[in-house]
Amino acid sequence: MAETGQPADGFRTRGQPAAIAAARAMLRGGMPHALLLIGPAGVGKGTLANDIAAALLCRDSDAARHPCRECRGCRALEHDNHPDLHRLGTTGAGAMIPIGGPGREERGVRDLVRELSLLPVEGGVRVAIISAADRMTEDAQAAFLKTLEEPPPGTVLILTASDEERLLDTIRSRCVRIRLGPVPRRDIEALLIDAGLADAPLAARLARLSGGRPGDAIALARAPASLVIRGEVGRTLLDLIAATRADRLRVGRDLLSRAAEMTAGITQAAQPGQPARTSRGRRATAAAGDAAAAGVPGDGATEEPGIPGPAIRVPAAERRAAALALVAIWRDVVRDLALVRLGEPGDVRQVDLLDDLEAAAQRVPSTFAAAQLGRLDTAGERLEGNVSPELVVDALALCWVA
Repeated sequence: MAETGQPADGFRTRGQPAAIAAARAMLRGGMPHALLLIGPAGVGKGTLANDIAAALLCRDSDAARHPCRECRGCRALEHDNHPDLHRLGTTGAGAMIPIGGPGREERGVRDLVRELSLLPVEGGVRVAIISAADRMTEDAQAAFLKTLEEPPPGTVLILTASDEERLLDTIRSRCVRIRLGPVPRRDIEALLIDAGLADAPLAARLARLSGGRPGDAIALARAPASLVIRGEVGRTLLDLIAATRADRLRVGRDLLSRAAEMTAGITQAAQPGQPARTSRGRRATAAAGDAAAAGVPGDGATEEPGIPGPAIRVPAAERRAAALALVAIWRDVVRDLALVRLGEPGDVRQVDLLDDLEAAAQRVPSTFAAAQLGRLDTAGERLEGNVSPELVVDALALCWVA
């Protein structure tokens, strides 16, 4: 990896020189049958998994050029239709990887195992990428263990995980680990500029805001309206410091709706062929939250006032994703407030909110950051455990700088 952040030898991963060097060494010296790519969300684990898969499936006669990005194998992978590349990811309201299998609605581990039991179409290596493997249910992990111990000949299994502690010891012990960390700002700026996603000032802002996660920077660059919403949410959180508890509770629900709008915009930008969520969907999210607060059974369904037709159902997965996004913004606000209080405003991520941060910092106690970060960590754990997003946000709003 060059210091400029340019990709090396067909790899598209940026800012991870140690991880790329480790992958390259394995490709030259013999690829292990199972890799575990570990690192925070958005730092490039998926990109590196794709790079390794491309190198393994490349058909160029010169192995030193793998992946060439030009051969039939590379082009098929580029269009995500290579017959010997198998993918498995999260699904459902809880964003988990289920055990799956015949008769089950959601694709899971047993379906991948069955696919890998067949002969490869191209006659060479096969690659399976399991994204967010730490989201496999315990029974799914148990079902996957035999394949991990004795994979079919010529099969390479690539797992990515943000929290390896959620994986069984027997899973971790059978994988070779490659760790990825936060990407330097300059590399993220170069990535955005080279891809034509942002000019230099916007790239610098997004690189700072992303906290070393190029995936987050790319997502916001592709969804400028979501970037605006993110700033508005951060500013509103600062305003809530001086609000009454009743106002915090009311505005907290609105922030959850805005976060839902932000995540929907990001999803739409990443999948332009999908229909965009309308204001009906945003109001449905808020109404579903009001129903939960009132003790109404939370099935995520509500009706648009004055508009005939069936109830609008807001998927639980969308509500959960919105709450997790809101918690992430909230954590950045707490971090930036703490930095301003410490006299380090140059290190804040949300530089466009610096004036608001400096004003708000005068109203918070010196010990607020530890307590708030602890509450936010707890909120994240509860959301991972499928606690009602609306109730989690209510608890955060009531205890905001309290």
